[in-house]
Amino acid sequence: MMRASRQLICIAVLLFPFTLAAQRPGKLVITKLTGDFYIYNTWQEFNGTMFPSNSMYLVTKDGVVLFDTPWDNAMFQPLLDSIEARHGKKAVMSISTHFHADRTAGVDYFAGKGIRTYSSKKTKDLCKQHGEPVPRYHFTRDTSFSIGGYRFRTYYPGHGHAPDNIVIWFPEQEILYGGCFVKSTENSDLGNLSDADPKAWEISMERTIRKFPRPRFVIPGHFSWQDPHSLQHTLRLLRQHNKN
Repeated sequence: MMRASRQLICIAVLLFPFTLAAQRPGKLVITKLTGDFYIYNTWQEFNGTMFPSNSMYLVTKDGVVLFDTPWDNAMFQPLLDSIEARHGKKAVMSISTHFHADRTAGVDYFAGKGIRTYSSKKTKDLCKQHGEPVPRYHFTRDTSFSIGGYRFRTYYPGHGHAPDNIVIWFPEQEILYGGCFVKSTENSDLGNLSDADPKAWEISMERTIRKFPRPRFVIPGHFSWQDPHSLQHTLRLLRQHNKN
């Protein structure tokens, strides 16, 4: 029994990225990406394993914009408190990139704090259908936003990890926030495929690479974001999966 436990511990260490393995799951970890962009990590148990989830926020002169919500509902208020303590600003807006709980769990909580919660119409409809928290506002097509001196736009590449997954592009900073549409270079497989269409995902990923050929940063939904070649890595995983 002890030998089996040690093997499980070794497997867990190998599964987690080095930068997150040193952190204790169940905590909120905030890491500066570049300029006014920050990645924050929360954890949740999935299939018996504690998994890290990547989300992001942007500090602007008009307030903080959140991209996806914490996965761990115990971290909703600590995130807002940490942002205000660190930056002296309040969160004013959030955008969820698809309907799964690792992107939407905090939507109702944020709305109750006066934060404007957004998603695509497709995501909003799927949230209602699956009993997930429902964003208050929605957009029906690829949409550009301008807030506090920053510009970004949403892009729907097609069905992938989920039928509604979008990515968010920051043209001046060349940051592509990919969410769960993008797999980290640390991933050796496609992970949760419960709502995925791998064949469509391959086409959607090819489309995304053509549209954003040389991003400076690519932020996947889980695990490490240090390697900017996550799009190409995801495409390789999809081609391998679809060939089998």
